[in-house]
Amino acid sequence: MSDRTWEAMRLAQSQNGEVFELFHENSKTSRYLPLELSEDEIVARMQEMWKSLPYDLYPAIALPCSLTPLRITLEEAILTRVTARAMEPCSITLENVATILHCAYGVTRSNEGTPWPHPFRTVPSGGALYPLEIFFHTSHVAGLAAGLYHFNPERNNLRFLVEQDQSAKVADCLVQQNLAHDASVIFFITAIFERSTFKYGERGYRFVLLEAGHVAQNINLVANGLGLGSVNVGGFFDRQVDELLGLDGVMHSTIYLAAVGKPILEPEQRPGADFLVGQGENNAV
Repeated sequence: MSDRTWEAMRLAQSQNGEVFELFHENSKTSRYLPLELSEDEIVARMQEMWKSLPYDLYPAIALPCSLTPLRITLEEAILTRVTARAMEPCSITLENVATILHCAYGVTRSNEGTPWPHPFRTVPSGGALYPLEIFFHTSHVAGLAAGLYHFNPERNNLRFLVEQDQSAKVADCLVQQNLAHDASVIFFITAIFERSTFKYGERGYRFVLLEAGHVAQNINLVANGLGLGSVNVGGFFDRQVDELLGLDGVMHSTIYLAAVGKPILEPEQRPGADFLVGQGENNAV
């Protein structure tokens, strides 16, 4: 379906307010809305859903169990986090990628002895539902062929989905196209909305977006801890990215991107500078 078709289907501004205002109002929690599902029914639905998309027909690559130690403390990673104003691609190790992915959305503890069907991960998730998936594109990871990959936290492995360098196609999906060529890895955070909305309704959509922010921040902090730069990307053409990833764009869609590469530091950002440009700012593209 073309963008023109979608444009014709968009909800226009109404006399009752902007669409986002209507959604925000409709997604507020109320004391007077009865729970539609019992706890047993919720657990049963969770057990019916994939914990992570399997992609069993695609080649699997096991991720290293060891993680790369970060060069700085958590406090330093937080206080020195800055959007990389300029980056260039550099070769990074598969262990570095495994470290970013595990810290972003990896499994950290078992669900044994709890009422929850899913093991727990590095980020808080409404109802422990974990509605997100992570894909990435790279041509700069040692030991990985250029192409598009999917991360499975349960299995701690990758699936090789699309062969060959797709940088030109990724660039065409971005408002700031140079990021696709300047980064070593582009991470795509996607959401299967039903995993959250079946339980929480419209408010579940809010939870999905909040969770994506937790994941993106983890990517930022770990990249910084590894000596890499990062850029959070909100300027992308949603339907084009979804098509690239093979998503339907409705039940499963892309909601956030993050680019990681070698930062080209401004003079005021170099070691010994009195401050970091952008420190504490929200610099999402």
